Amino acid sequence: MKMTASHMVDHNLIADLGIDMAEADALILAALGAEAAGGDLDAMNLTDVQAYKPGNILKGRIVGKAGDDAVVDVGLKSEGLVHKSEFDDWDTLESGSDVEVVLEEIEDENGIVKLSKRKADRIRGWEKVLETHKEGDIVEGLGLRRIKGGILVDIGVPAFLPASQIDVRRPADVSQFMGKIVRAEILKIDEPRRNIVISRRSLLENERSEAKERLLNTIKQNDVVVGRVTNVAEFGAFIDLGGIDGLLHVTDMSWGRIKHPSELCKVGDEIEVKVLRVDFDSEKIALGLKQKETSPWENIEERFPIKSRVTGRVVNLVSYGAFVHLEDGIEGLVHVSEMSWRKRINHPSEVVQPNDEIEVIVLDIDKEKHEISLGIKQVEGNPWEIVAEKYPIGTIVSGAVRNLTNYGAFVEIEPGIDGLLHVSDISWTEKIAHPNEKYKKGDMTECIVLEIDQEKQRISLGIKQMHEDPWQTAIPQAYKPGMVVQGKVTKITNFGVFVELEDGLEGLLHISELADRKVDSPQEIVKPDQEVDVKILRVDLEERKIGLSLKRAQGDDDSTEEDWMQHIDKGESPSRGGMDDHGALGTDKIDL
Repeated sequence: MKMTASHMVDHNLIADLGIDMAEADALILAALGAEAAGGDLDAMNLTDVQAYKPGNILKGRIVGKAGDDAVVDVGLKSEGLVHKSEFDDWDTLESGSDVEVVLEEIEDENGIVKLSKRKADRIRGWEKVLETHKEGDIVEGLGLRRIKGGILVDIGVPAFLPASQIDVRRPADVSQFMGKIVRAEILKIDEPRRNIVISRRSLLENERSEAKERLLNTIKQNDVVVGRVTNVAEFGAFIDLGGIDGLLHVTDMSWGRIKHPSELCKVGDEIEVKVLRVDFDSEKIALGLKQKETSPWENIEERFPIKSRVTGRVVNLVSYGAFVHLEDGIEGLVHVSEMSWRKRINHPSEVVQPNDEIEVIVLDIDKEKHEISLGIKQVEGNPWEIVAEKYPIGTIVSGAVRNLTNYGAFVEIEPGIDGLLHVSDISWTEKIAHPNEKYKKGDMTECIVLEIDQEKQRISLGIKQMHEDPWQTAIPQAYKPGMVVQGKVTKITNFGVFVELEDGLEGLLHISELADRKVDSPQEIVKPDQEVDVKILRVDLEERKIGLSLKRAQGDDDSTEEDWMQHIDKGESPSRGGMDDHGALGTDKIDL
């Protein structure tokens, strides 16, 4: 009986090795060759059988090339093939060269032994990595390709570099690392699965931490350093100084005007900056770019003396004024109040537009705040300088009421020149609480100039001063204490009644002078617009007041207030009704 190869070996040992019986036959025959197939198999070594198990590494020799494949002799009855893509030196590969390959399949359907040099290289690389490296070691490798969640880096074997571990800030595009040498730290080695995870971020953070400590120990104010722009925002740019980021604020980028930091730098730029401040507690560094140059504000007063006339270009308009470029790094502000002597400017666009070339006068300089105040109206002559000559005190002027306030009316004498007509200067006799009782905006009126304050640019106007003061002439003659006159009730208050004696002239009828009896409310005695006969008790020319009495006008008492006061001074009682429980004789002293 013909013996099979499997009959010649210990079945239990084959099973322990995990080799199928049929597979064992093929391995043995392949190892011994066709001639040995019918010979004595007693000497067959099971170790040889195990060596030719698929997946194992075999030593072979290049015997030639067949198209795109290398023909490799590994000791089997047939040579195996390895594709040229698995050789880095395919063009110079010569017969006789030794090579290690992995046995993938003893014979495929075409009877070809399938081998893989790449897998053998990977296994050997893995073994070398395990021999020479451990977790925490620093390795270098070539970025191979992008995969889900990160990239593969060849460190002898493909290692996985997660996207989150590529940089301190996760990069938007990881393709920049393809084909580049990557330094990283081994985070984890999984031997059973032959996986290695590496981290470039961890390495960078450790290096940055060490660099930051060195930097903080050496950096100082006014140092000039070189850094790389890592981020650009509206308020400035962050500069990596090698371990720590410093802030280059937009206001410290240029002495001139810039709209956005991106006008001067972009991410990745190498930039030289000056250290302005170092806060060691918070580990914050303020940087400056413009401070590397001499400030244009040095000797500013010499170049732009106050009251000098200069030309500039309007670069920006805001609600309160216009910014004017005078030279690189120097801008001044023309406030809306400095744009016109004659017009009320609500917005600077009423006078100037961006890019306009204009003449201005330097009004003031604040060197510390880097501010220059400019004026447009000062280029023209100040009309207030000739107001006193043009409108001397006593001059009669006319104009339209431009505005009304609680205390008076502003009258436009000429464009840009307003005078104030105070409520107290409208009438000699009328008690005017608000100018709107007499005027409205746009009304034309005639006034007299009372006073001019050239420094404060104010003119005081009056209307009553255009007429003779009746309290000095007509009123003392027409109204004397003791007279009974007729008037009309115009206003009723809780303390008395105002009675109009003539147009614009009122007297006060105190509640105590309404009747002989005690009165709780004046309306018990009189009504609005009622015509009444009243007796004049007092005419106070200094206070411009007239005190009246209704009850005394209705009786036969012809005494005046002065008579009644004399009785009180002597300790006598008035004959009748002259004084109520509240001492009413003195009440006519209440202001009108």
